[in-house]
Amino acid sequence: MCPRAPPHAHGQCGTLRLPIDWARPAGEKFDLAVARRKATDPDRRIGVLMVNPGGPGDSGVDFAVRRAKTHFSAEVQEKFDIVGFDPRGVGASHPVKCSKELLEQRPSAYPRDQAEFGQLAEYNRALRKDCRRHTGPVFDHADTLSVVRDMDAVRRSLGEQKINYFGHSYGTLLGEQYAEEYGDRIRTMALTANIDHSLGARDFLVSSAATAEDSLHQFAKWCDRTSSCALHGRDVTAVWDGLLARADRGEIRDPENPDQALTANAIALFAFKKFYGPDRDGLATYVAELDAQDPPDAQRPRAEPPSRTAPQQTVAEPFQAAFCQDWRFRPKSHKEFARLTEAELRAAPHMRGSPRVHAGVAACIGWPDEVNNPQHRLRITEAPKILMLHSMHDPANHFSWATHVHRQTRGTTVLLPYEGDGHSVYNRSGCTRDAVDDYLTERKTPSPGSSCAPAAEN
Repeated sequence: MCPRAPPHAHGQCGTLRLPIDWARPAGEKFDLAVARRKATDPDRRIGVLMVNPGGPGDSGVDFAVRRAKTHFSAEVQEKFDIVGFDPRGVGASHPVKCSKELLEQRPSAYPRDQAEFGQLAEYNRALRKDCRRHTGPVFDHADTLSVVRDMDAVRRSLGEQKINYFGHSYGTLLGEQYAEEYGDRIRTMALTANIDHSLGARDFLVSSAATAEDSLHQFAKWCDRTSSCALHGRDVTAVWDGLLARADRGEIRDPENPDQALTANAIALFAFKKFYGPDRDGLATYVAELDAQDPPDAQRPRAEPPSRTAPQQTVAEPFQAAFCQDWRFRPKSHKEFARLTEAELRAAPHMRGSPRVHAGVAACIGWPDEVNNPQHRLRITEAPKILMLHSMHDPANHFSWATHVHRQTRGTTVLLPYEGDGHSVYNRSGCTRDAVDDYLTERKTPSPGSSCAPAAEN
């Protein structure tokens, strides 16, 4: 059994001792956490299905132990040992840790001038130094290419000649780069909500913003035609814009902490996360409740800020260690970053960009120019047919990312568009689920040009 597993969870957990730096395999080591749910019908077992749910920073161990049973169909669970691992720097695999006090001092990701840009860069350098001090050398080797080497070490430790792989969102980058490095060691590979690792900073920010904006428009259209929507009969975009304007003036309070004001960015980030499902009813109710708040003079006075956390307290913070080592995003001045931000806002005037992606790029300002795993066009030469699925209205990963990856790997990949909304794809409909299941079990790919229709609206 796995430690801290919920009741009735089934899984085997262990660790694999691996080099921190694969260029120095005899050097320092760390323990990679691995979990396996064995195939429920051993007589029909095909092999291992390695999984990664994305992030960067999500736990593959948690996915295998807690979520695989409800995520994958019974057929997939019957035929595959589902193997998850926590990527280096994540979860139980020597997590990246940073001072909580310093994290709470993070400046705005929207500097107004060169002085504020310089303060952001200085903060990022201080945070990077702090995280390296609390984490050790794993921090400098948290990139995806290093994780890919770890994946192949897991394969070897399991005694498997070939793996099957299911990767979602950032987990698709692991799959893409594994296929580049070890394509002949793949039986099947299914990728959903794909990452295009060839994008520069401008295209990355603008396409992320455009797809977040598209999700807001899809939400507004749904409210217009759905009587159960809490905003039905109103101009949803106007309500949204008005709400963000009030938040800019400090007039909107956090329902869970009424002493604190909600920023427009926090509201946009909440909506962004609701688009993932999508949970349109939940978002509509939230926006309607915020919009109905009393004027600020009827609000409770703002409380004094809480006292600072003790400097020695640390929290896990793996995202930036991986992200800034995978992408060469290093704006050098306020002028350069402002141009990127302006382009982002033009692509998403109502969502004001993509909150999470903008914050991710801003957090790399001030980092060293050297990147362990810089962007490049995919070069896959030895892999079998790889199945890609992608929502046409994904709120985070623009559909063009999937088409770009498909063009780069046309002889190797098969792209099946899902014509609906949301970030998750596998369980969106019977069509998407059956396509993945048929591929994993029978190596059967969809016909070229086919797609999956949208699921019934929620």
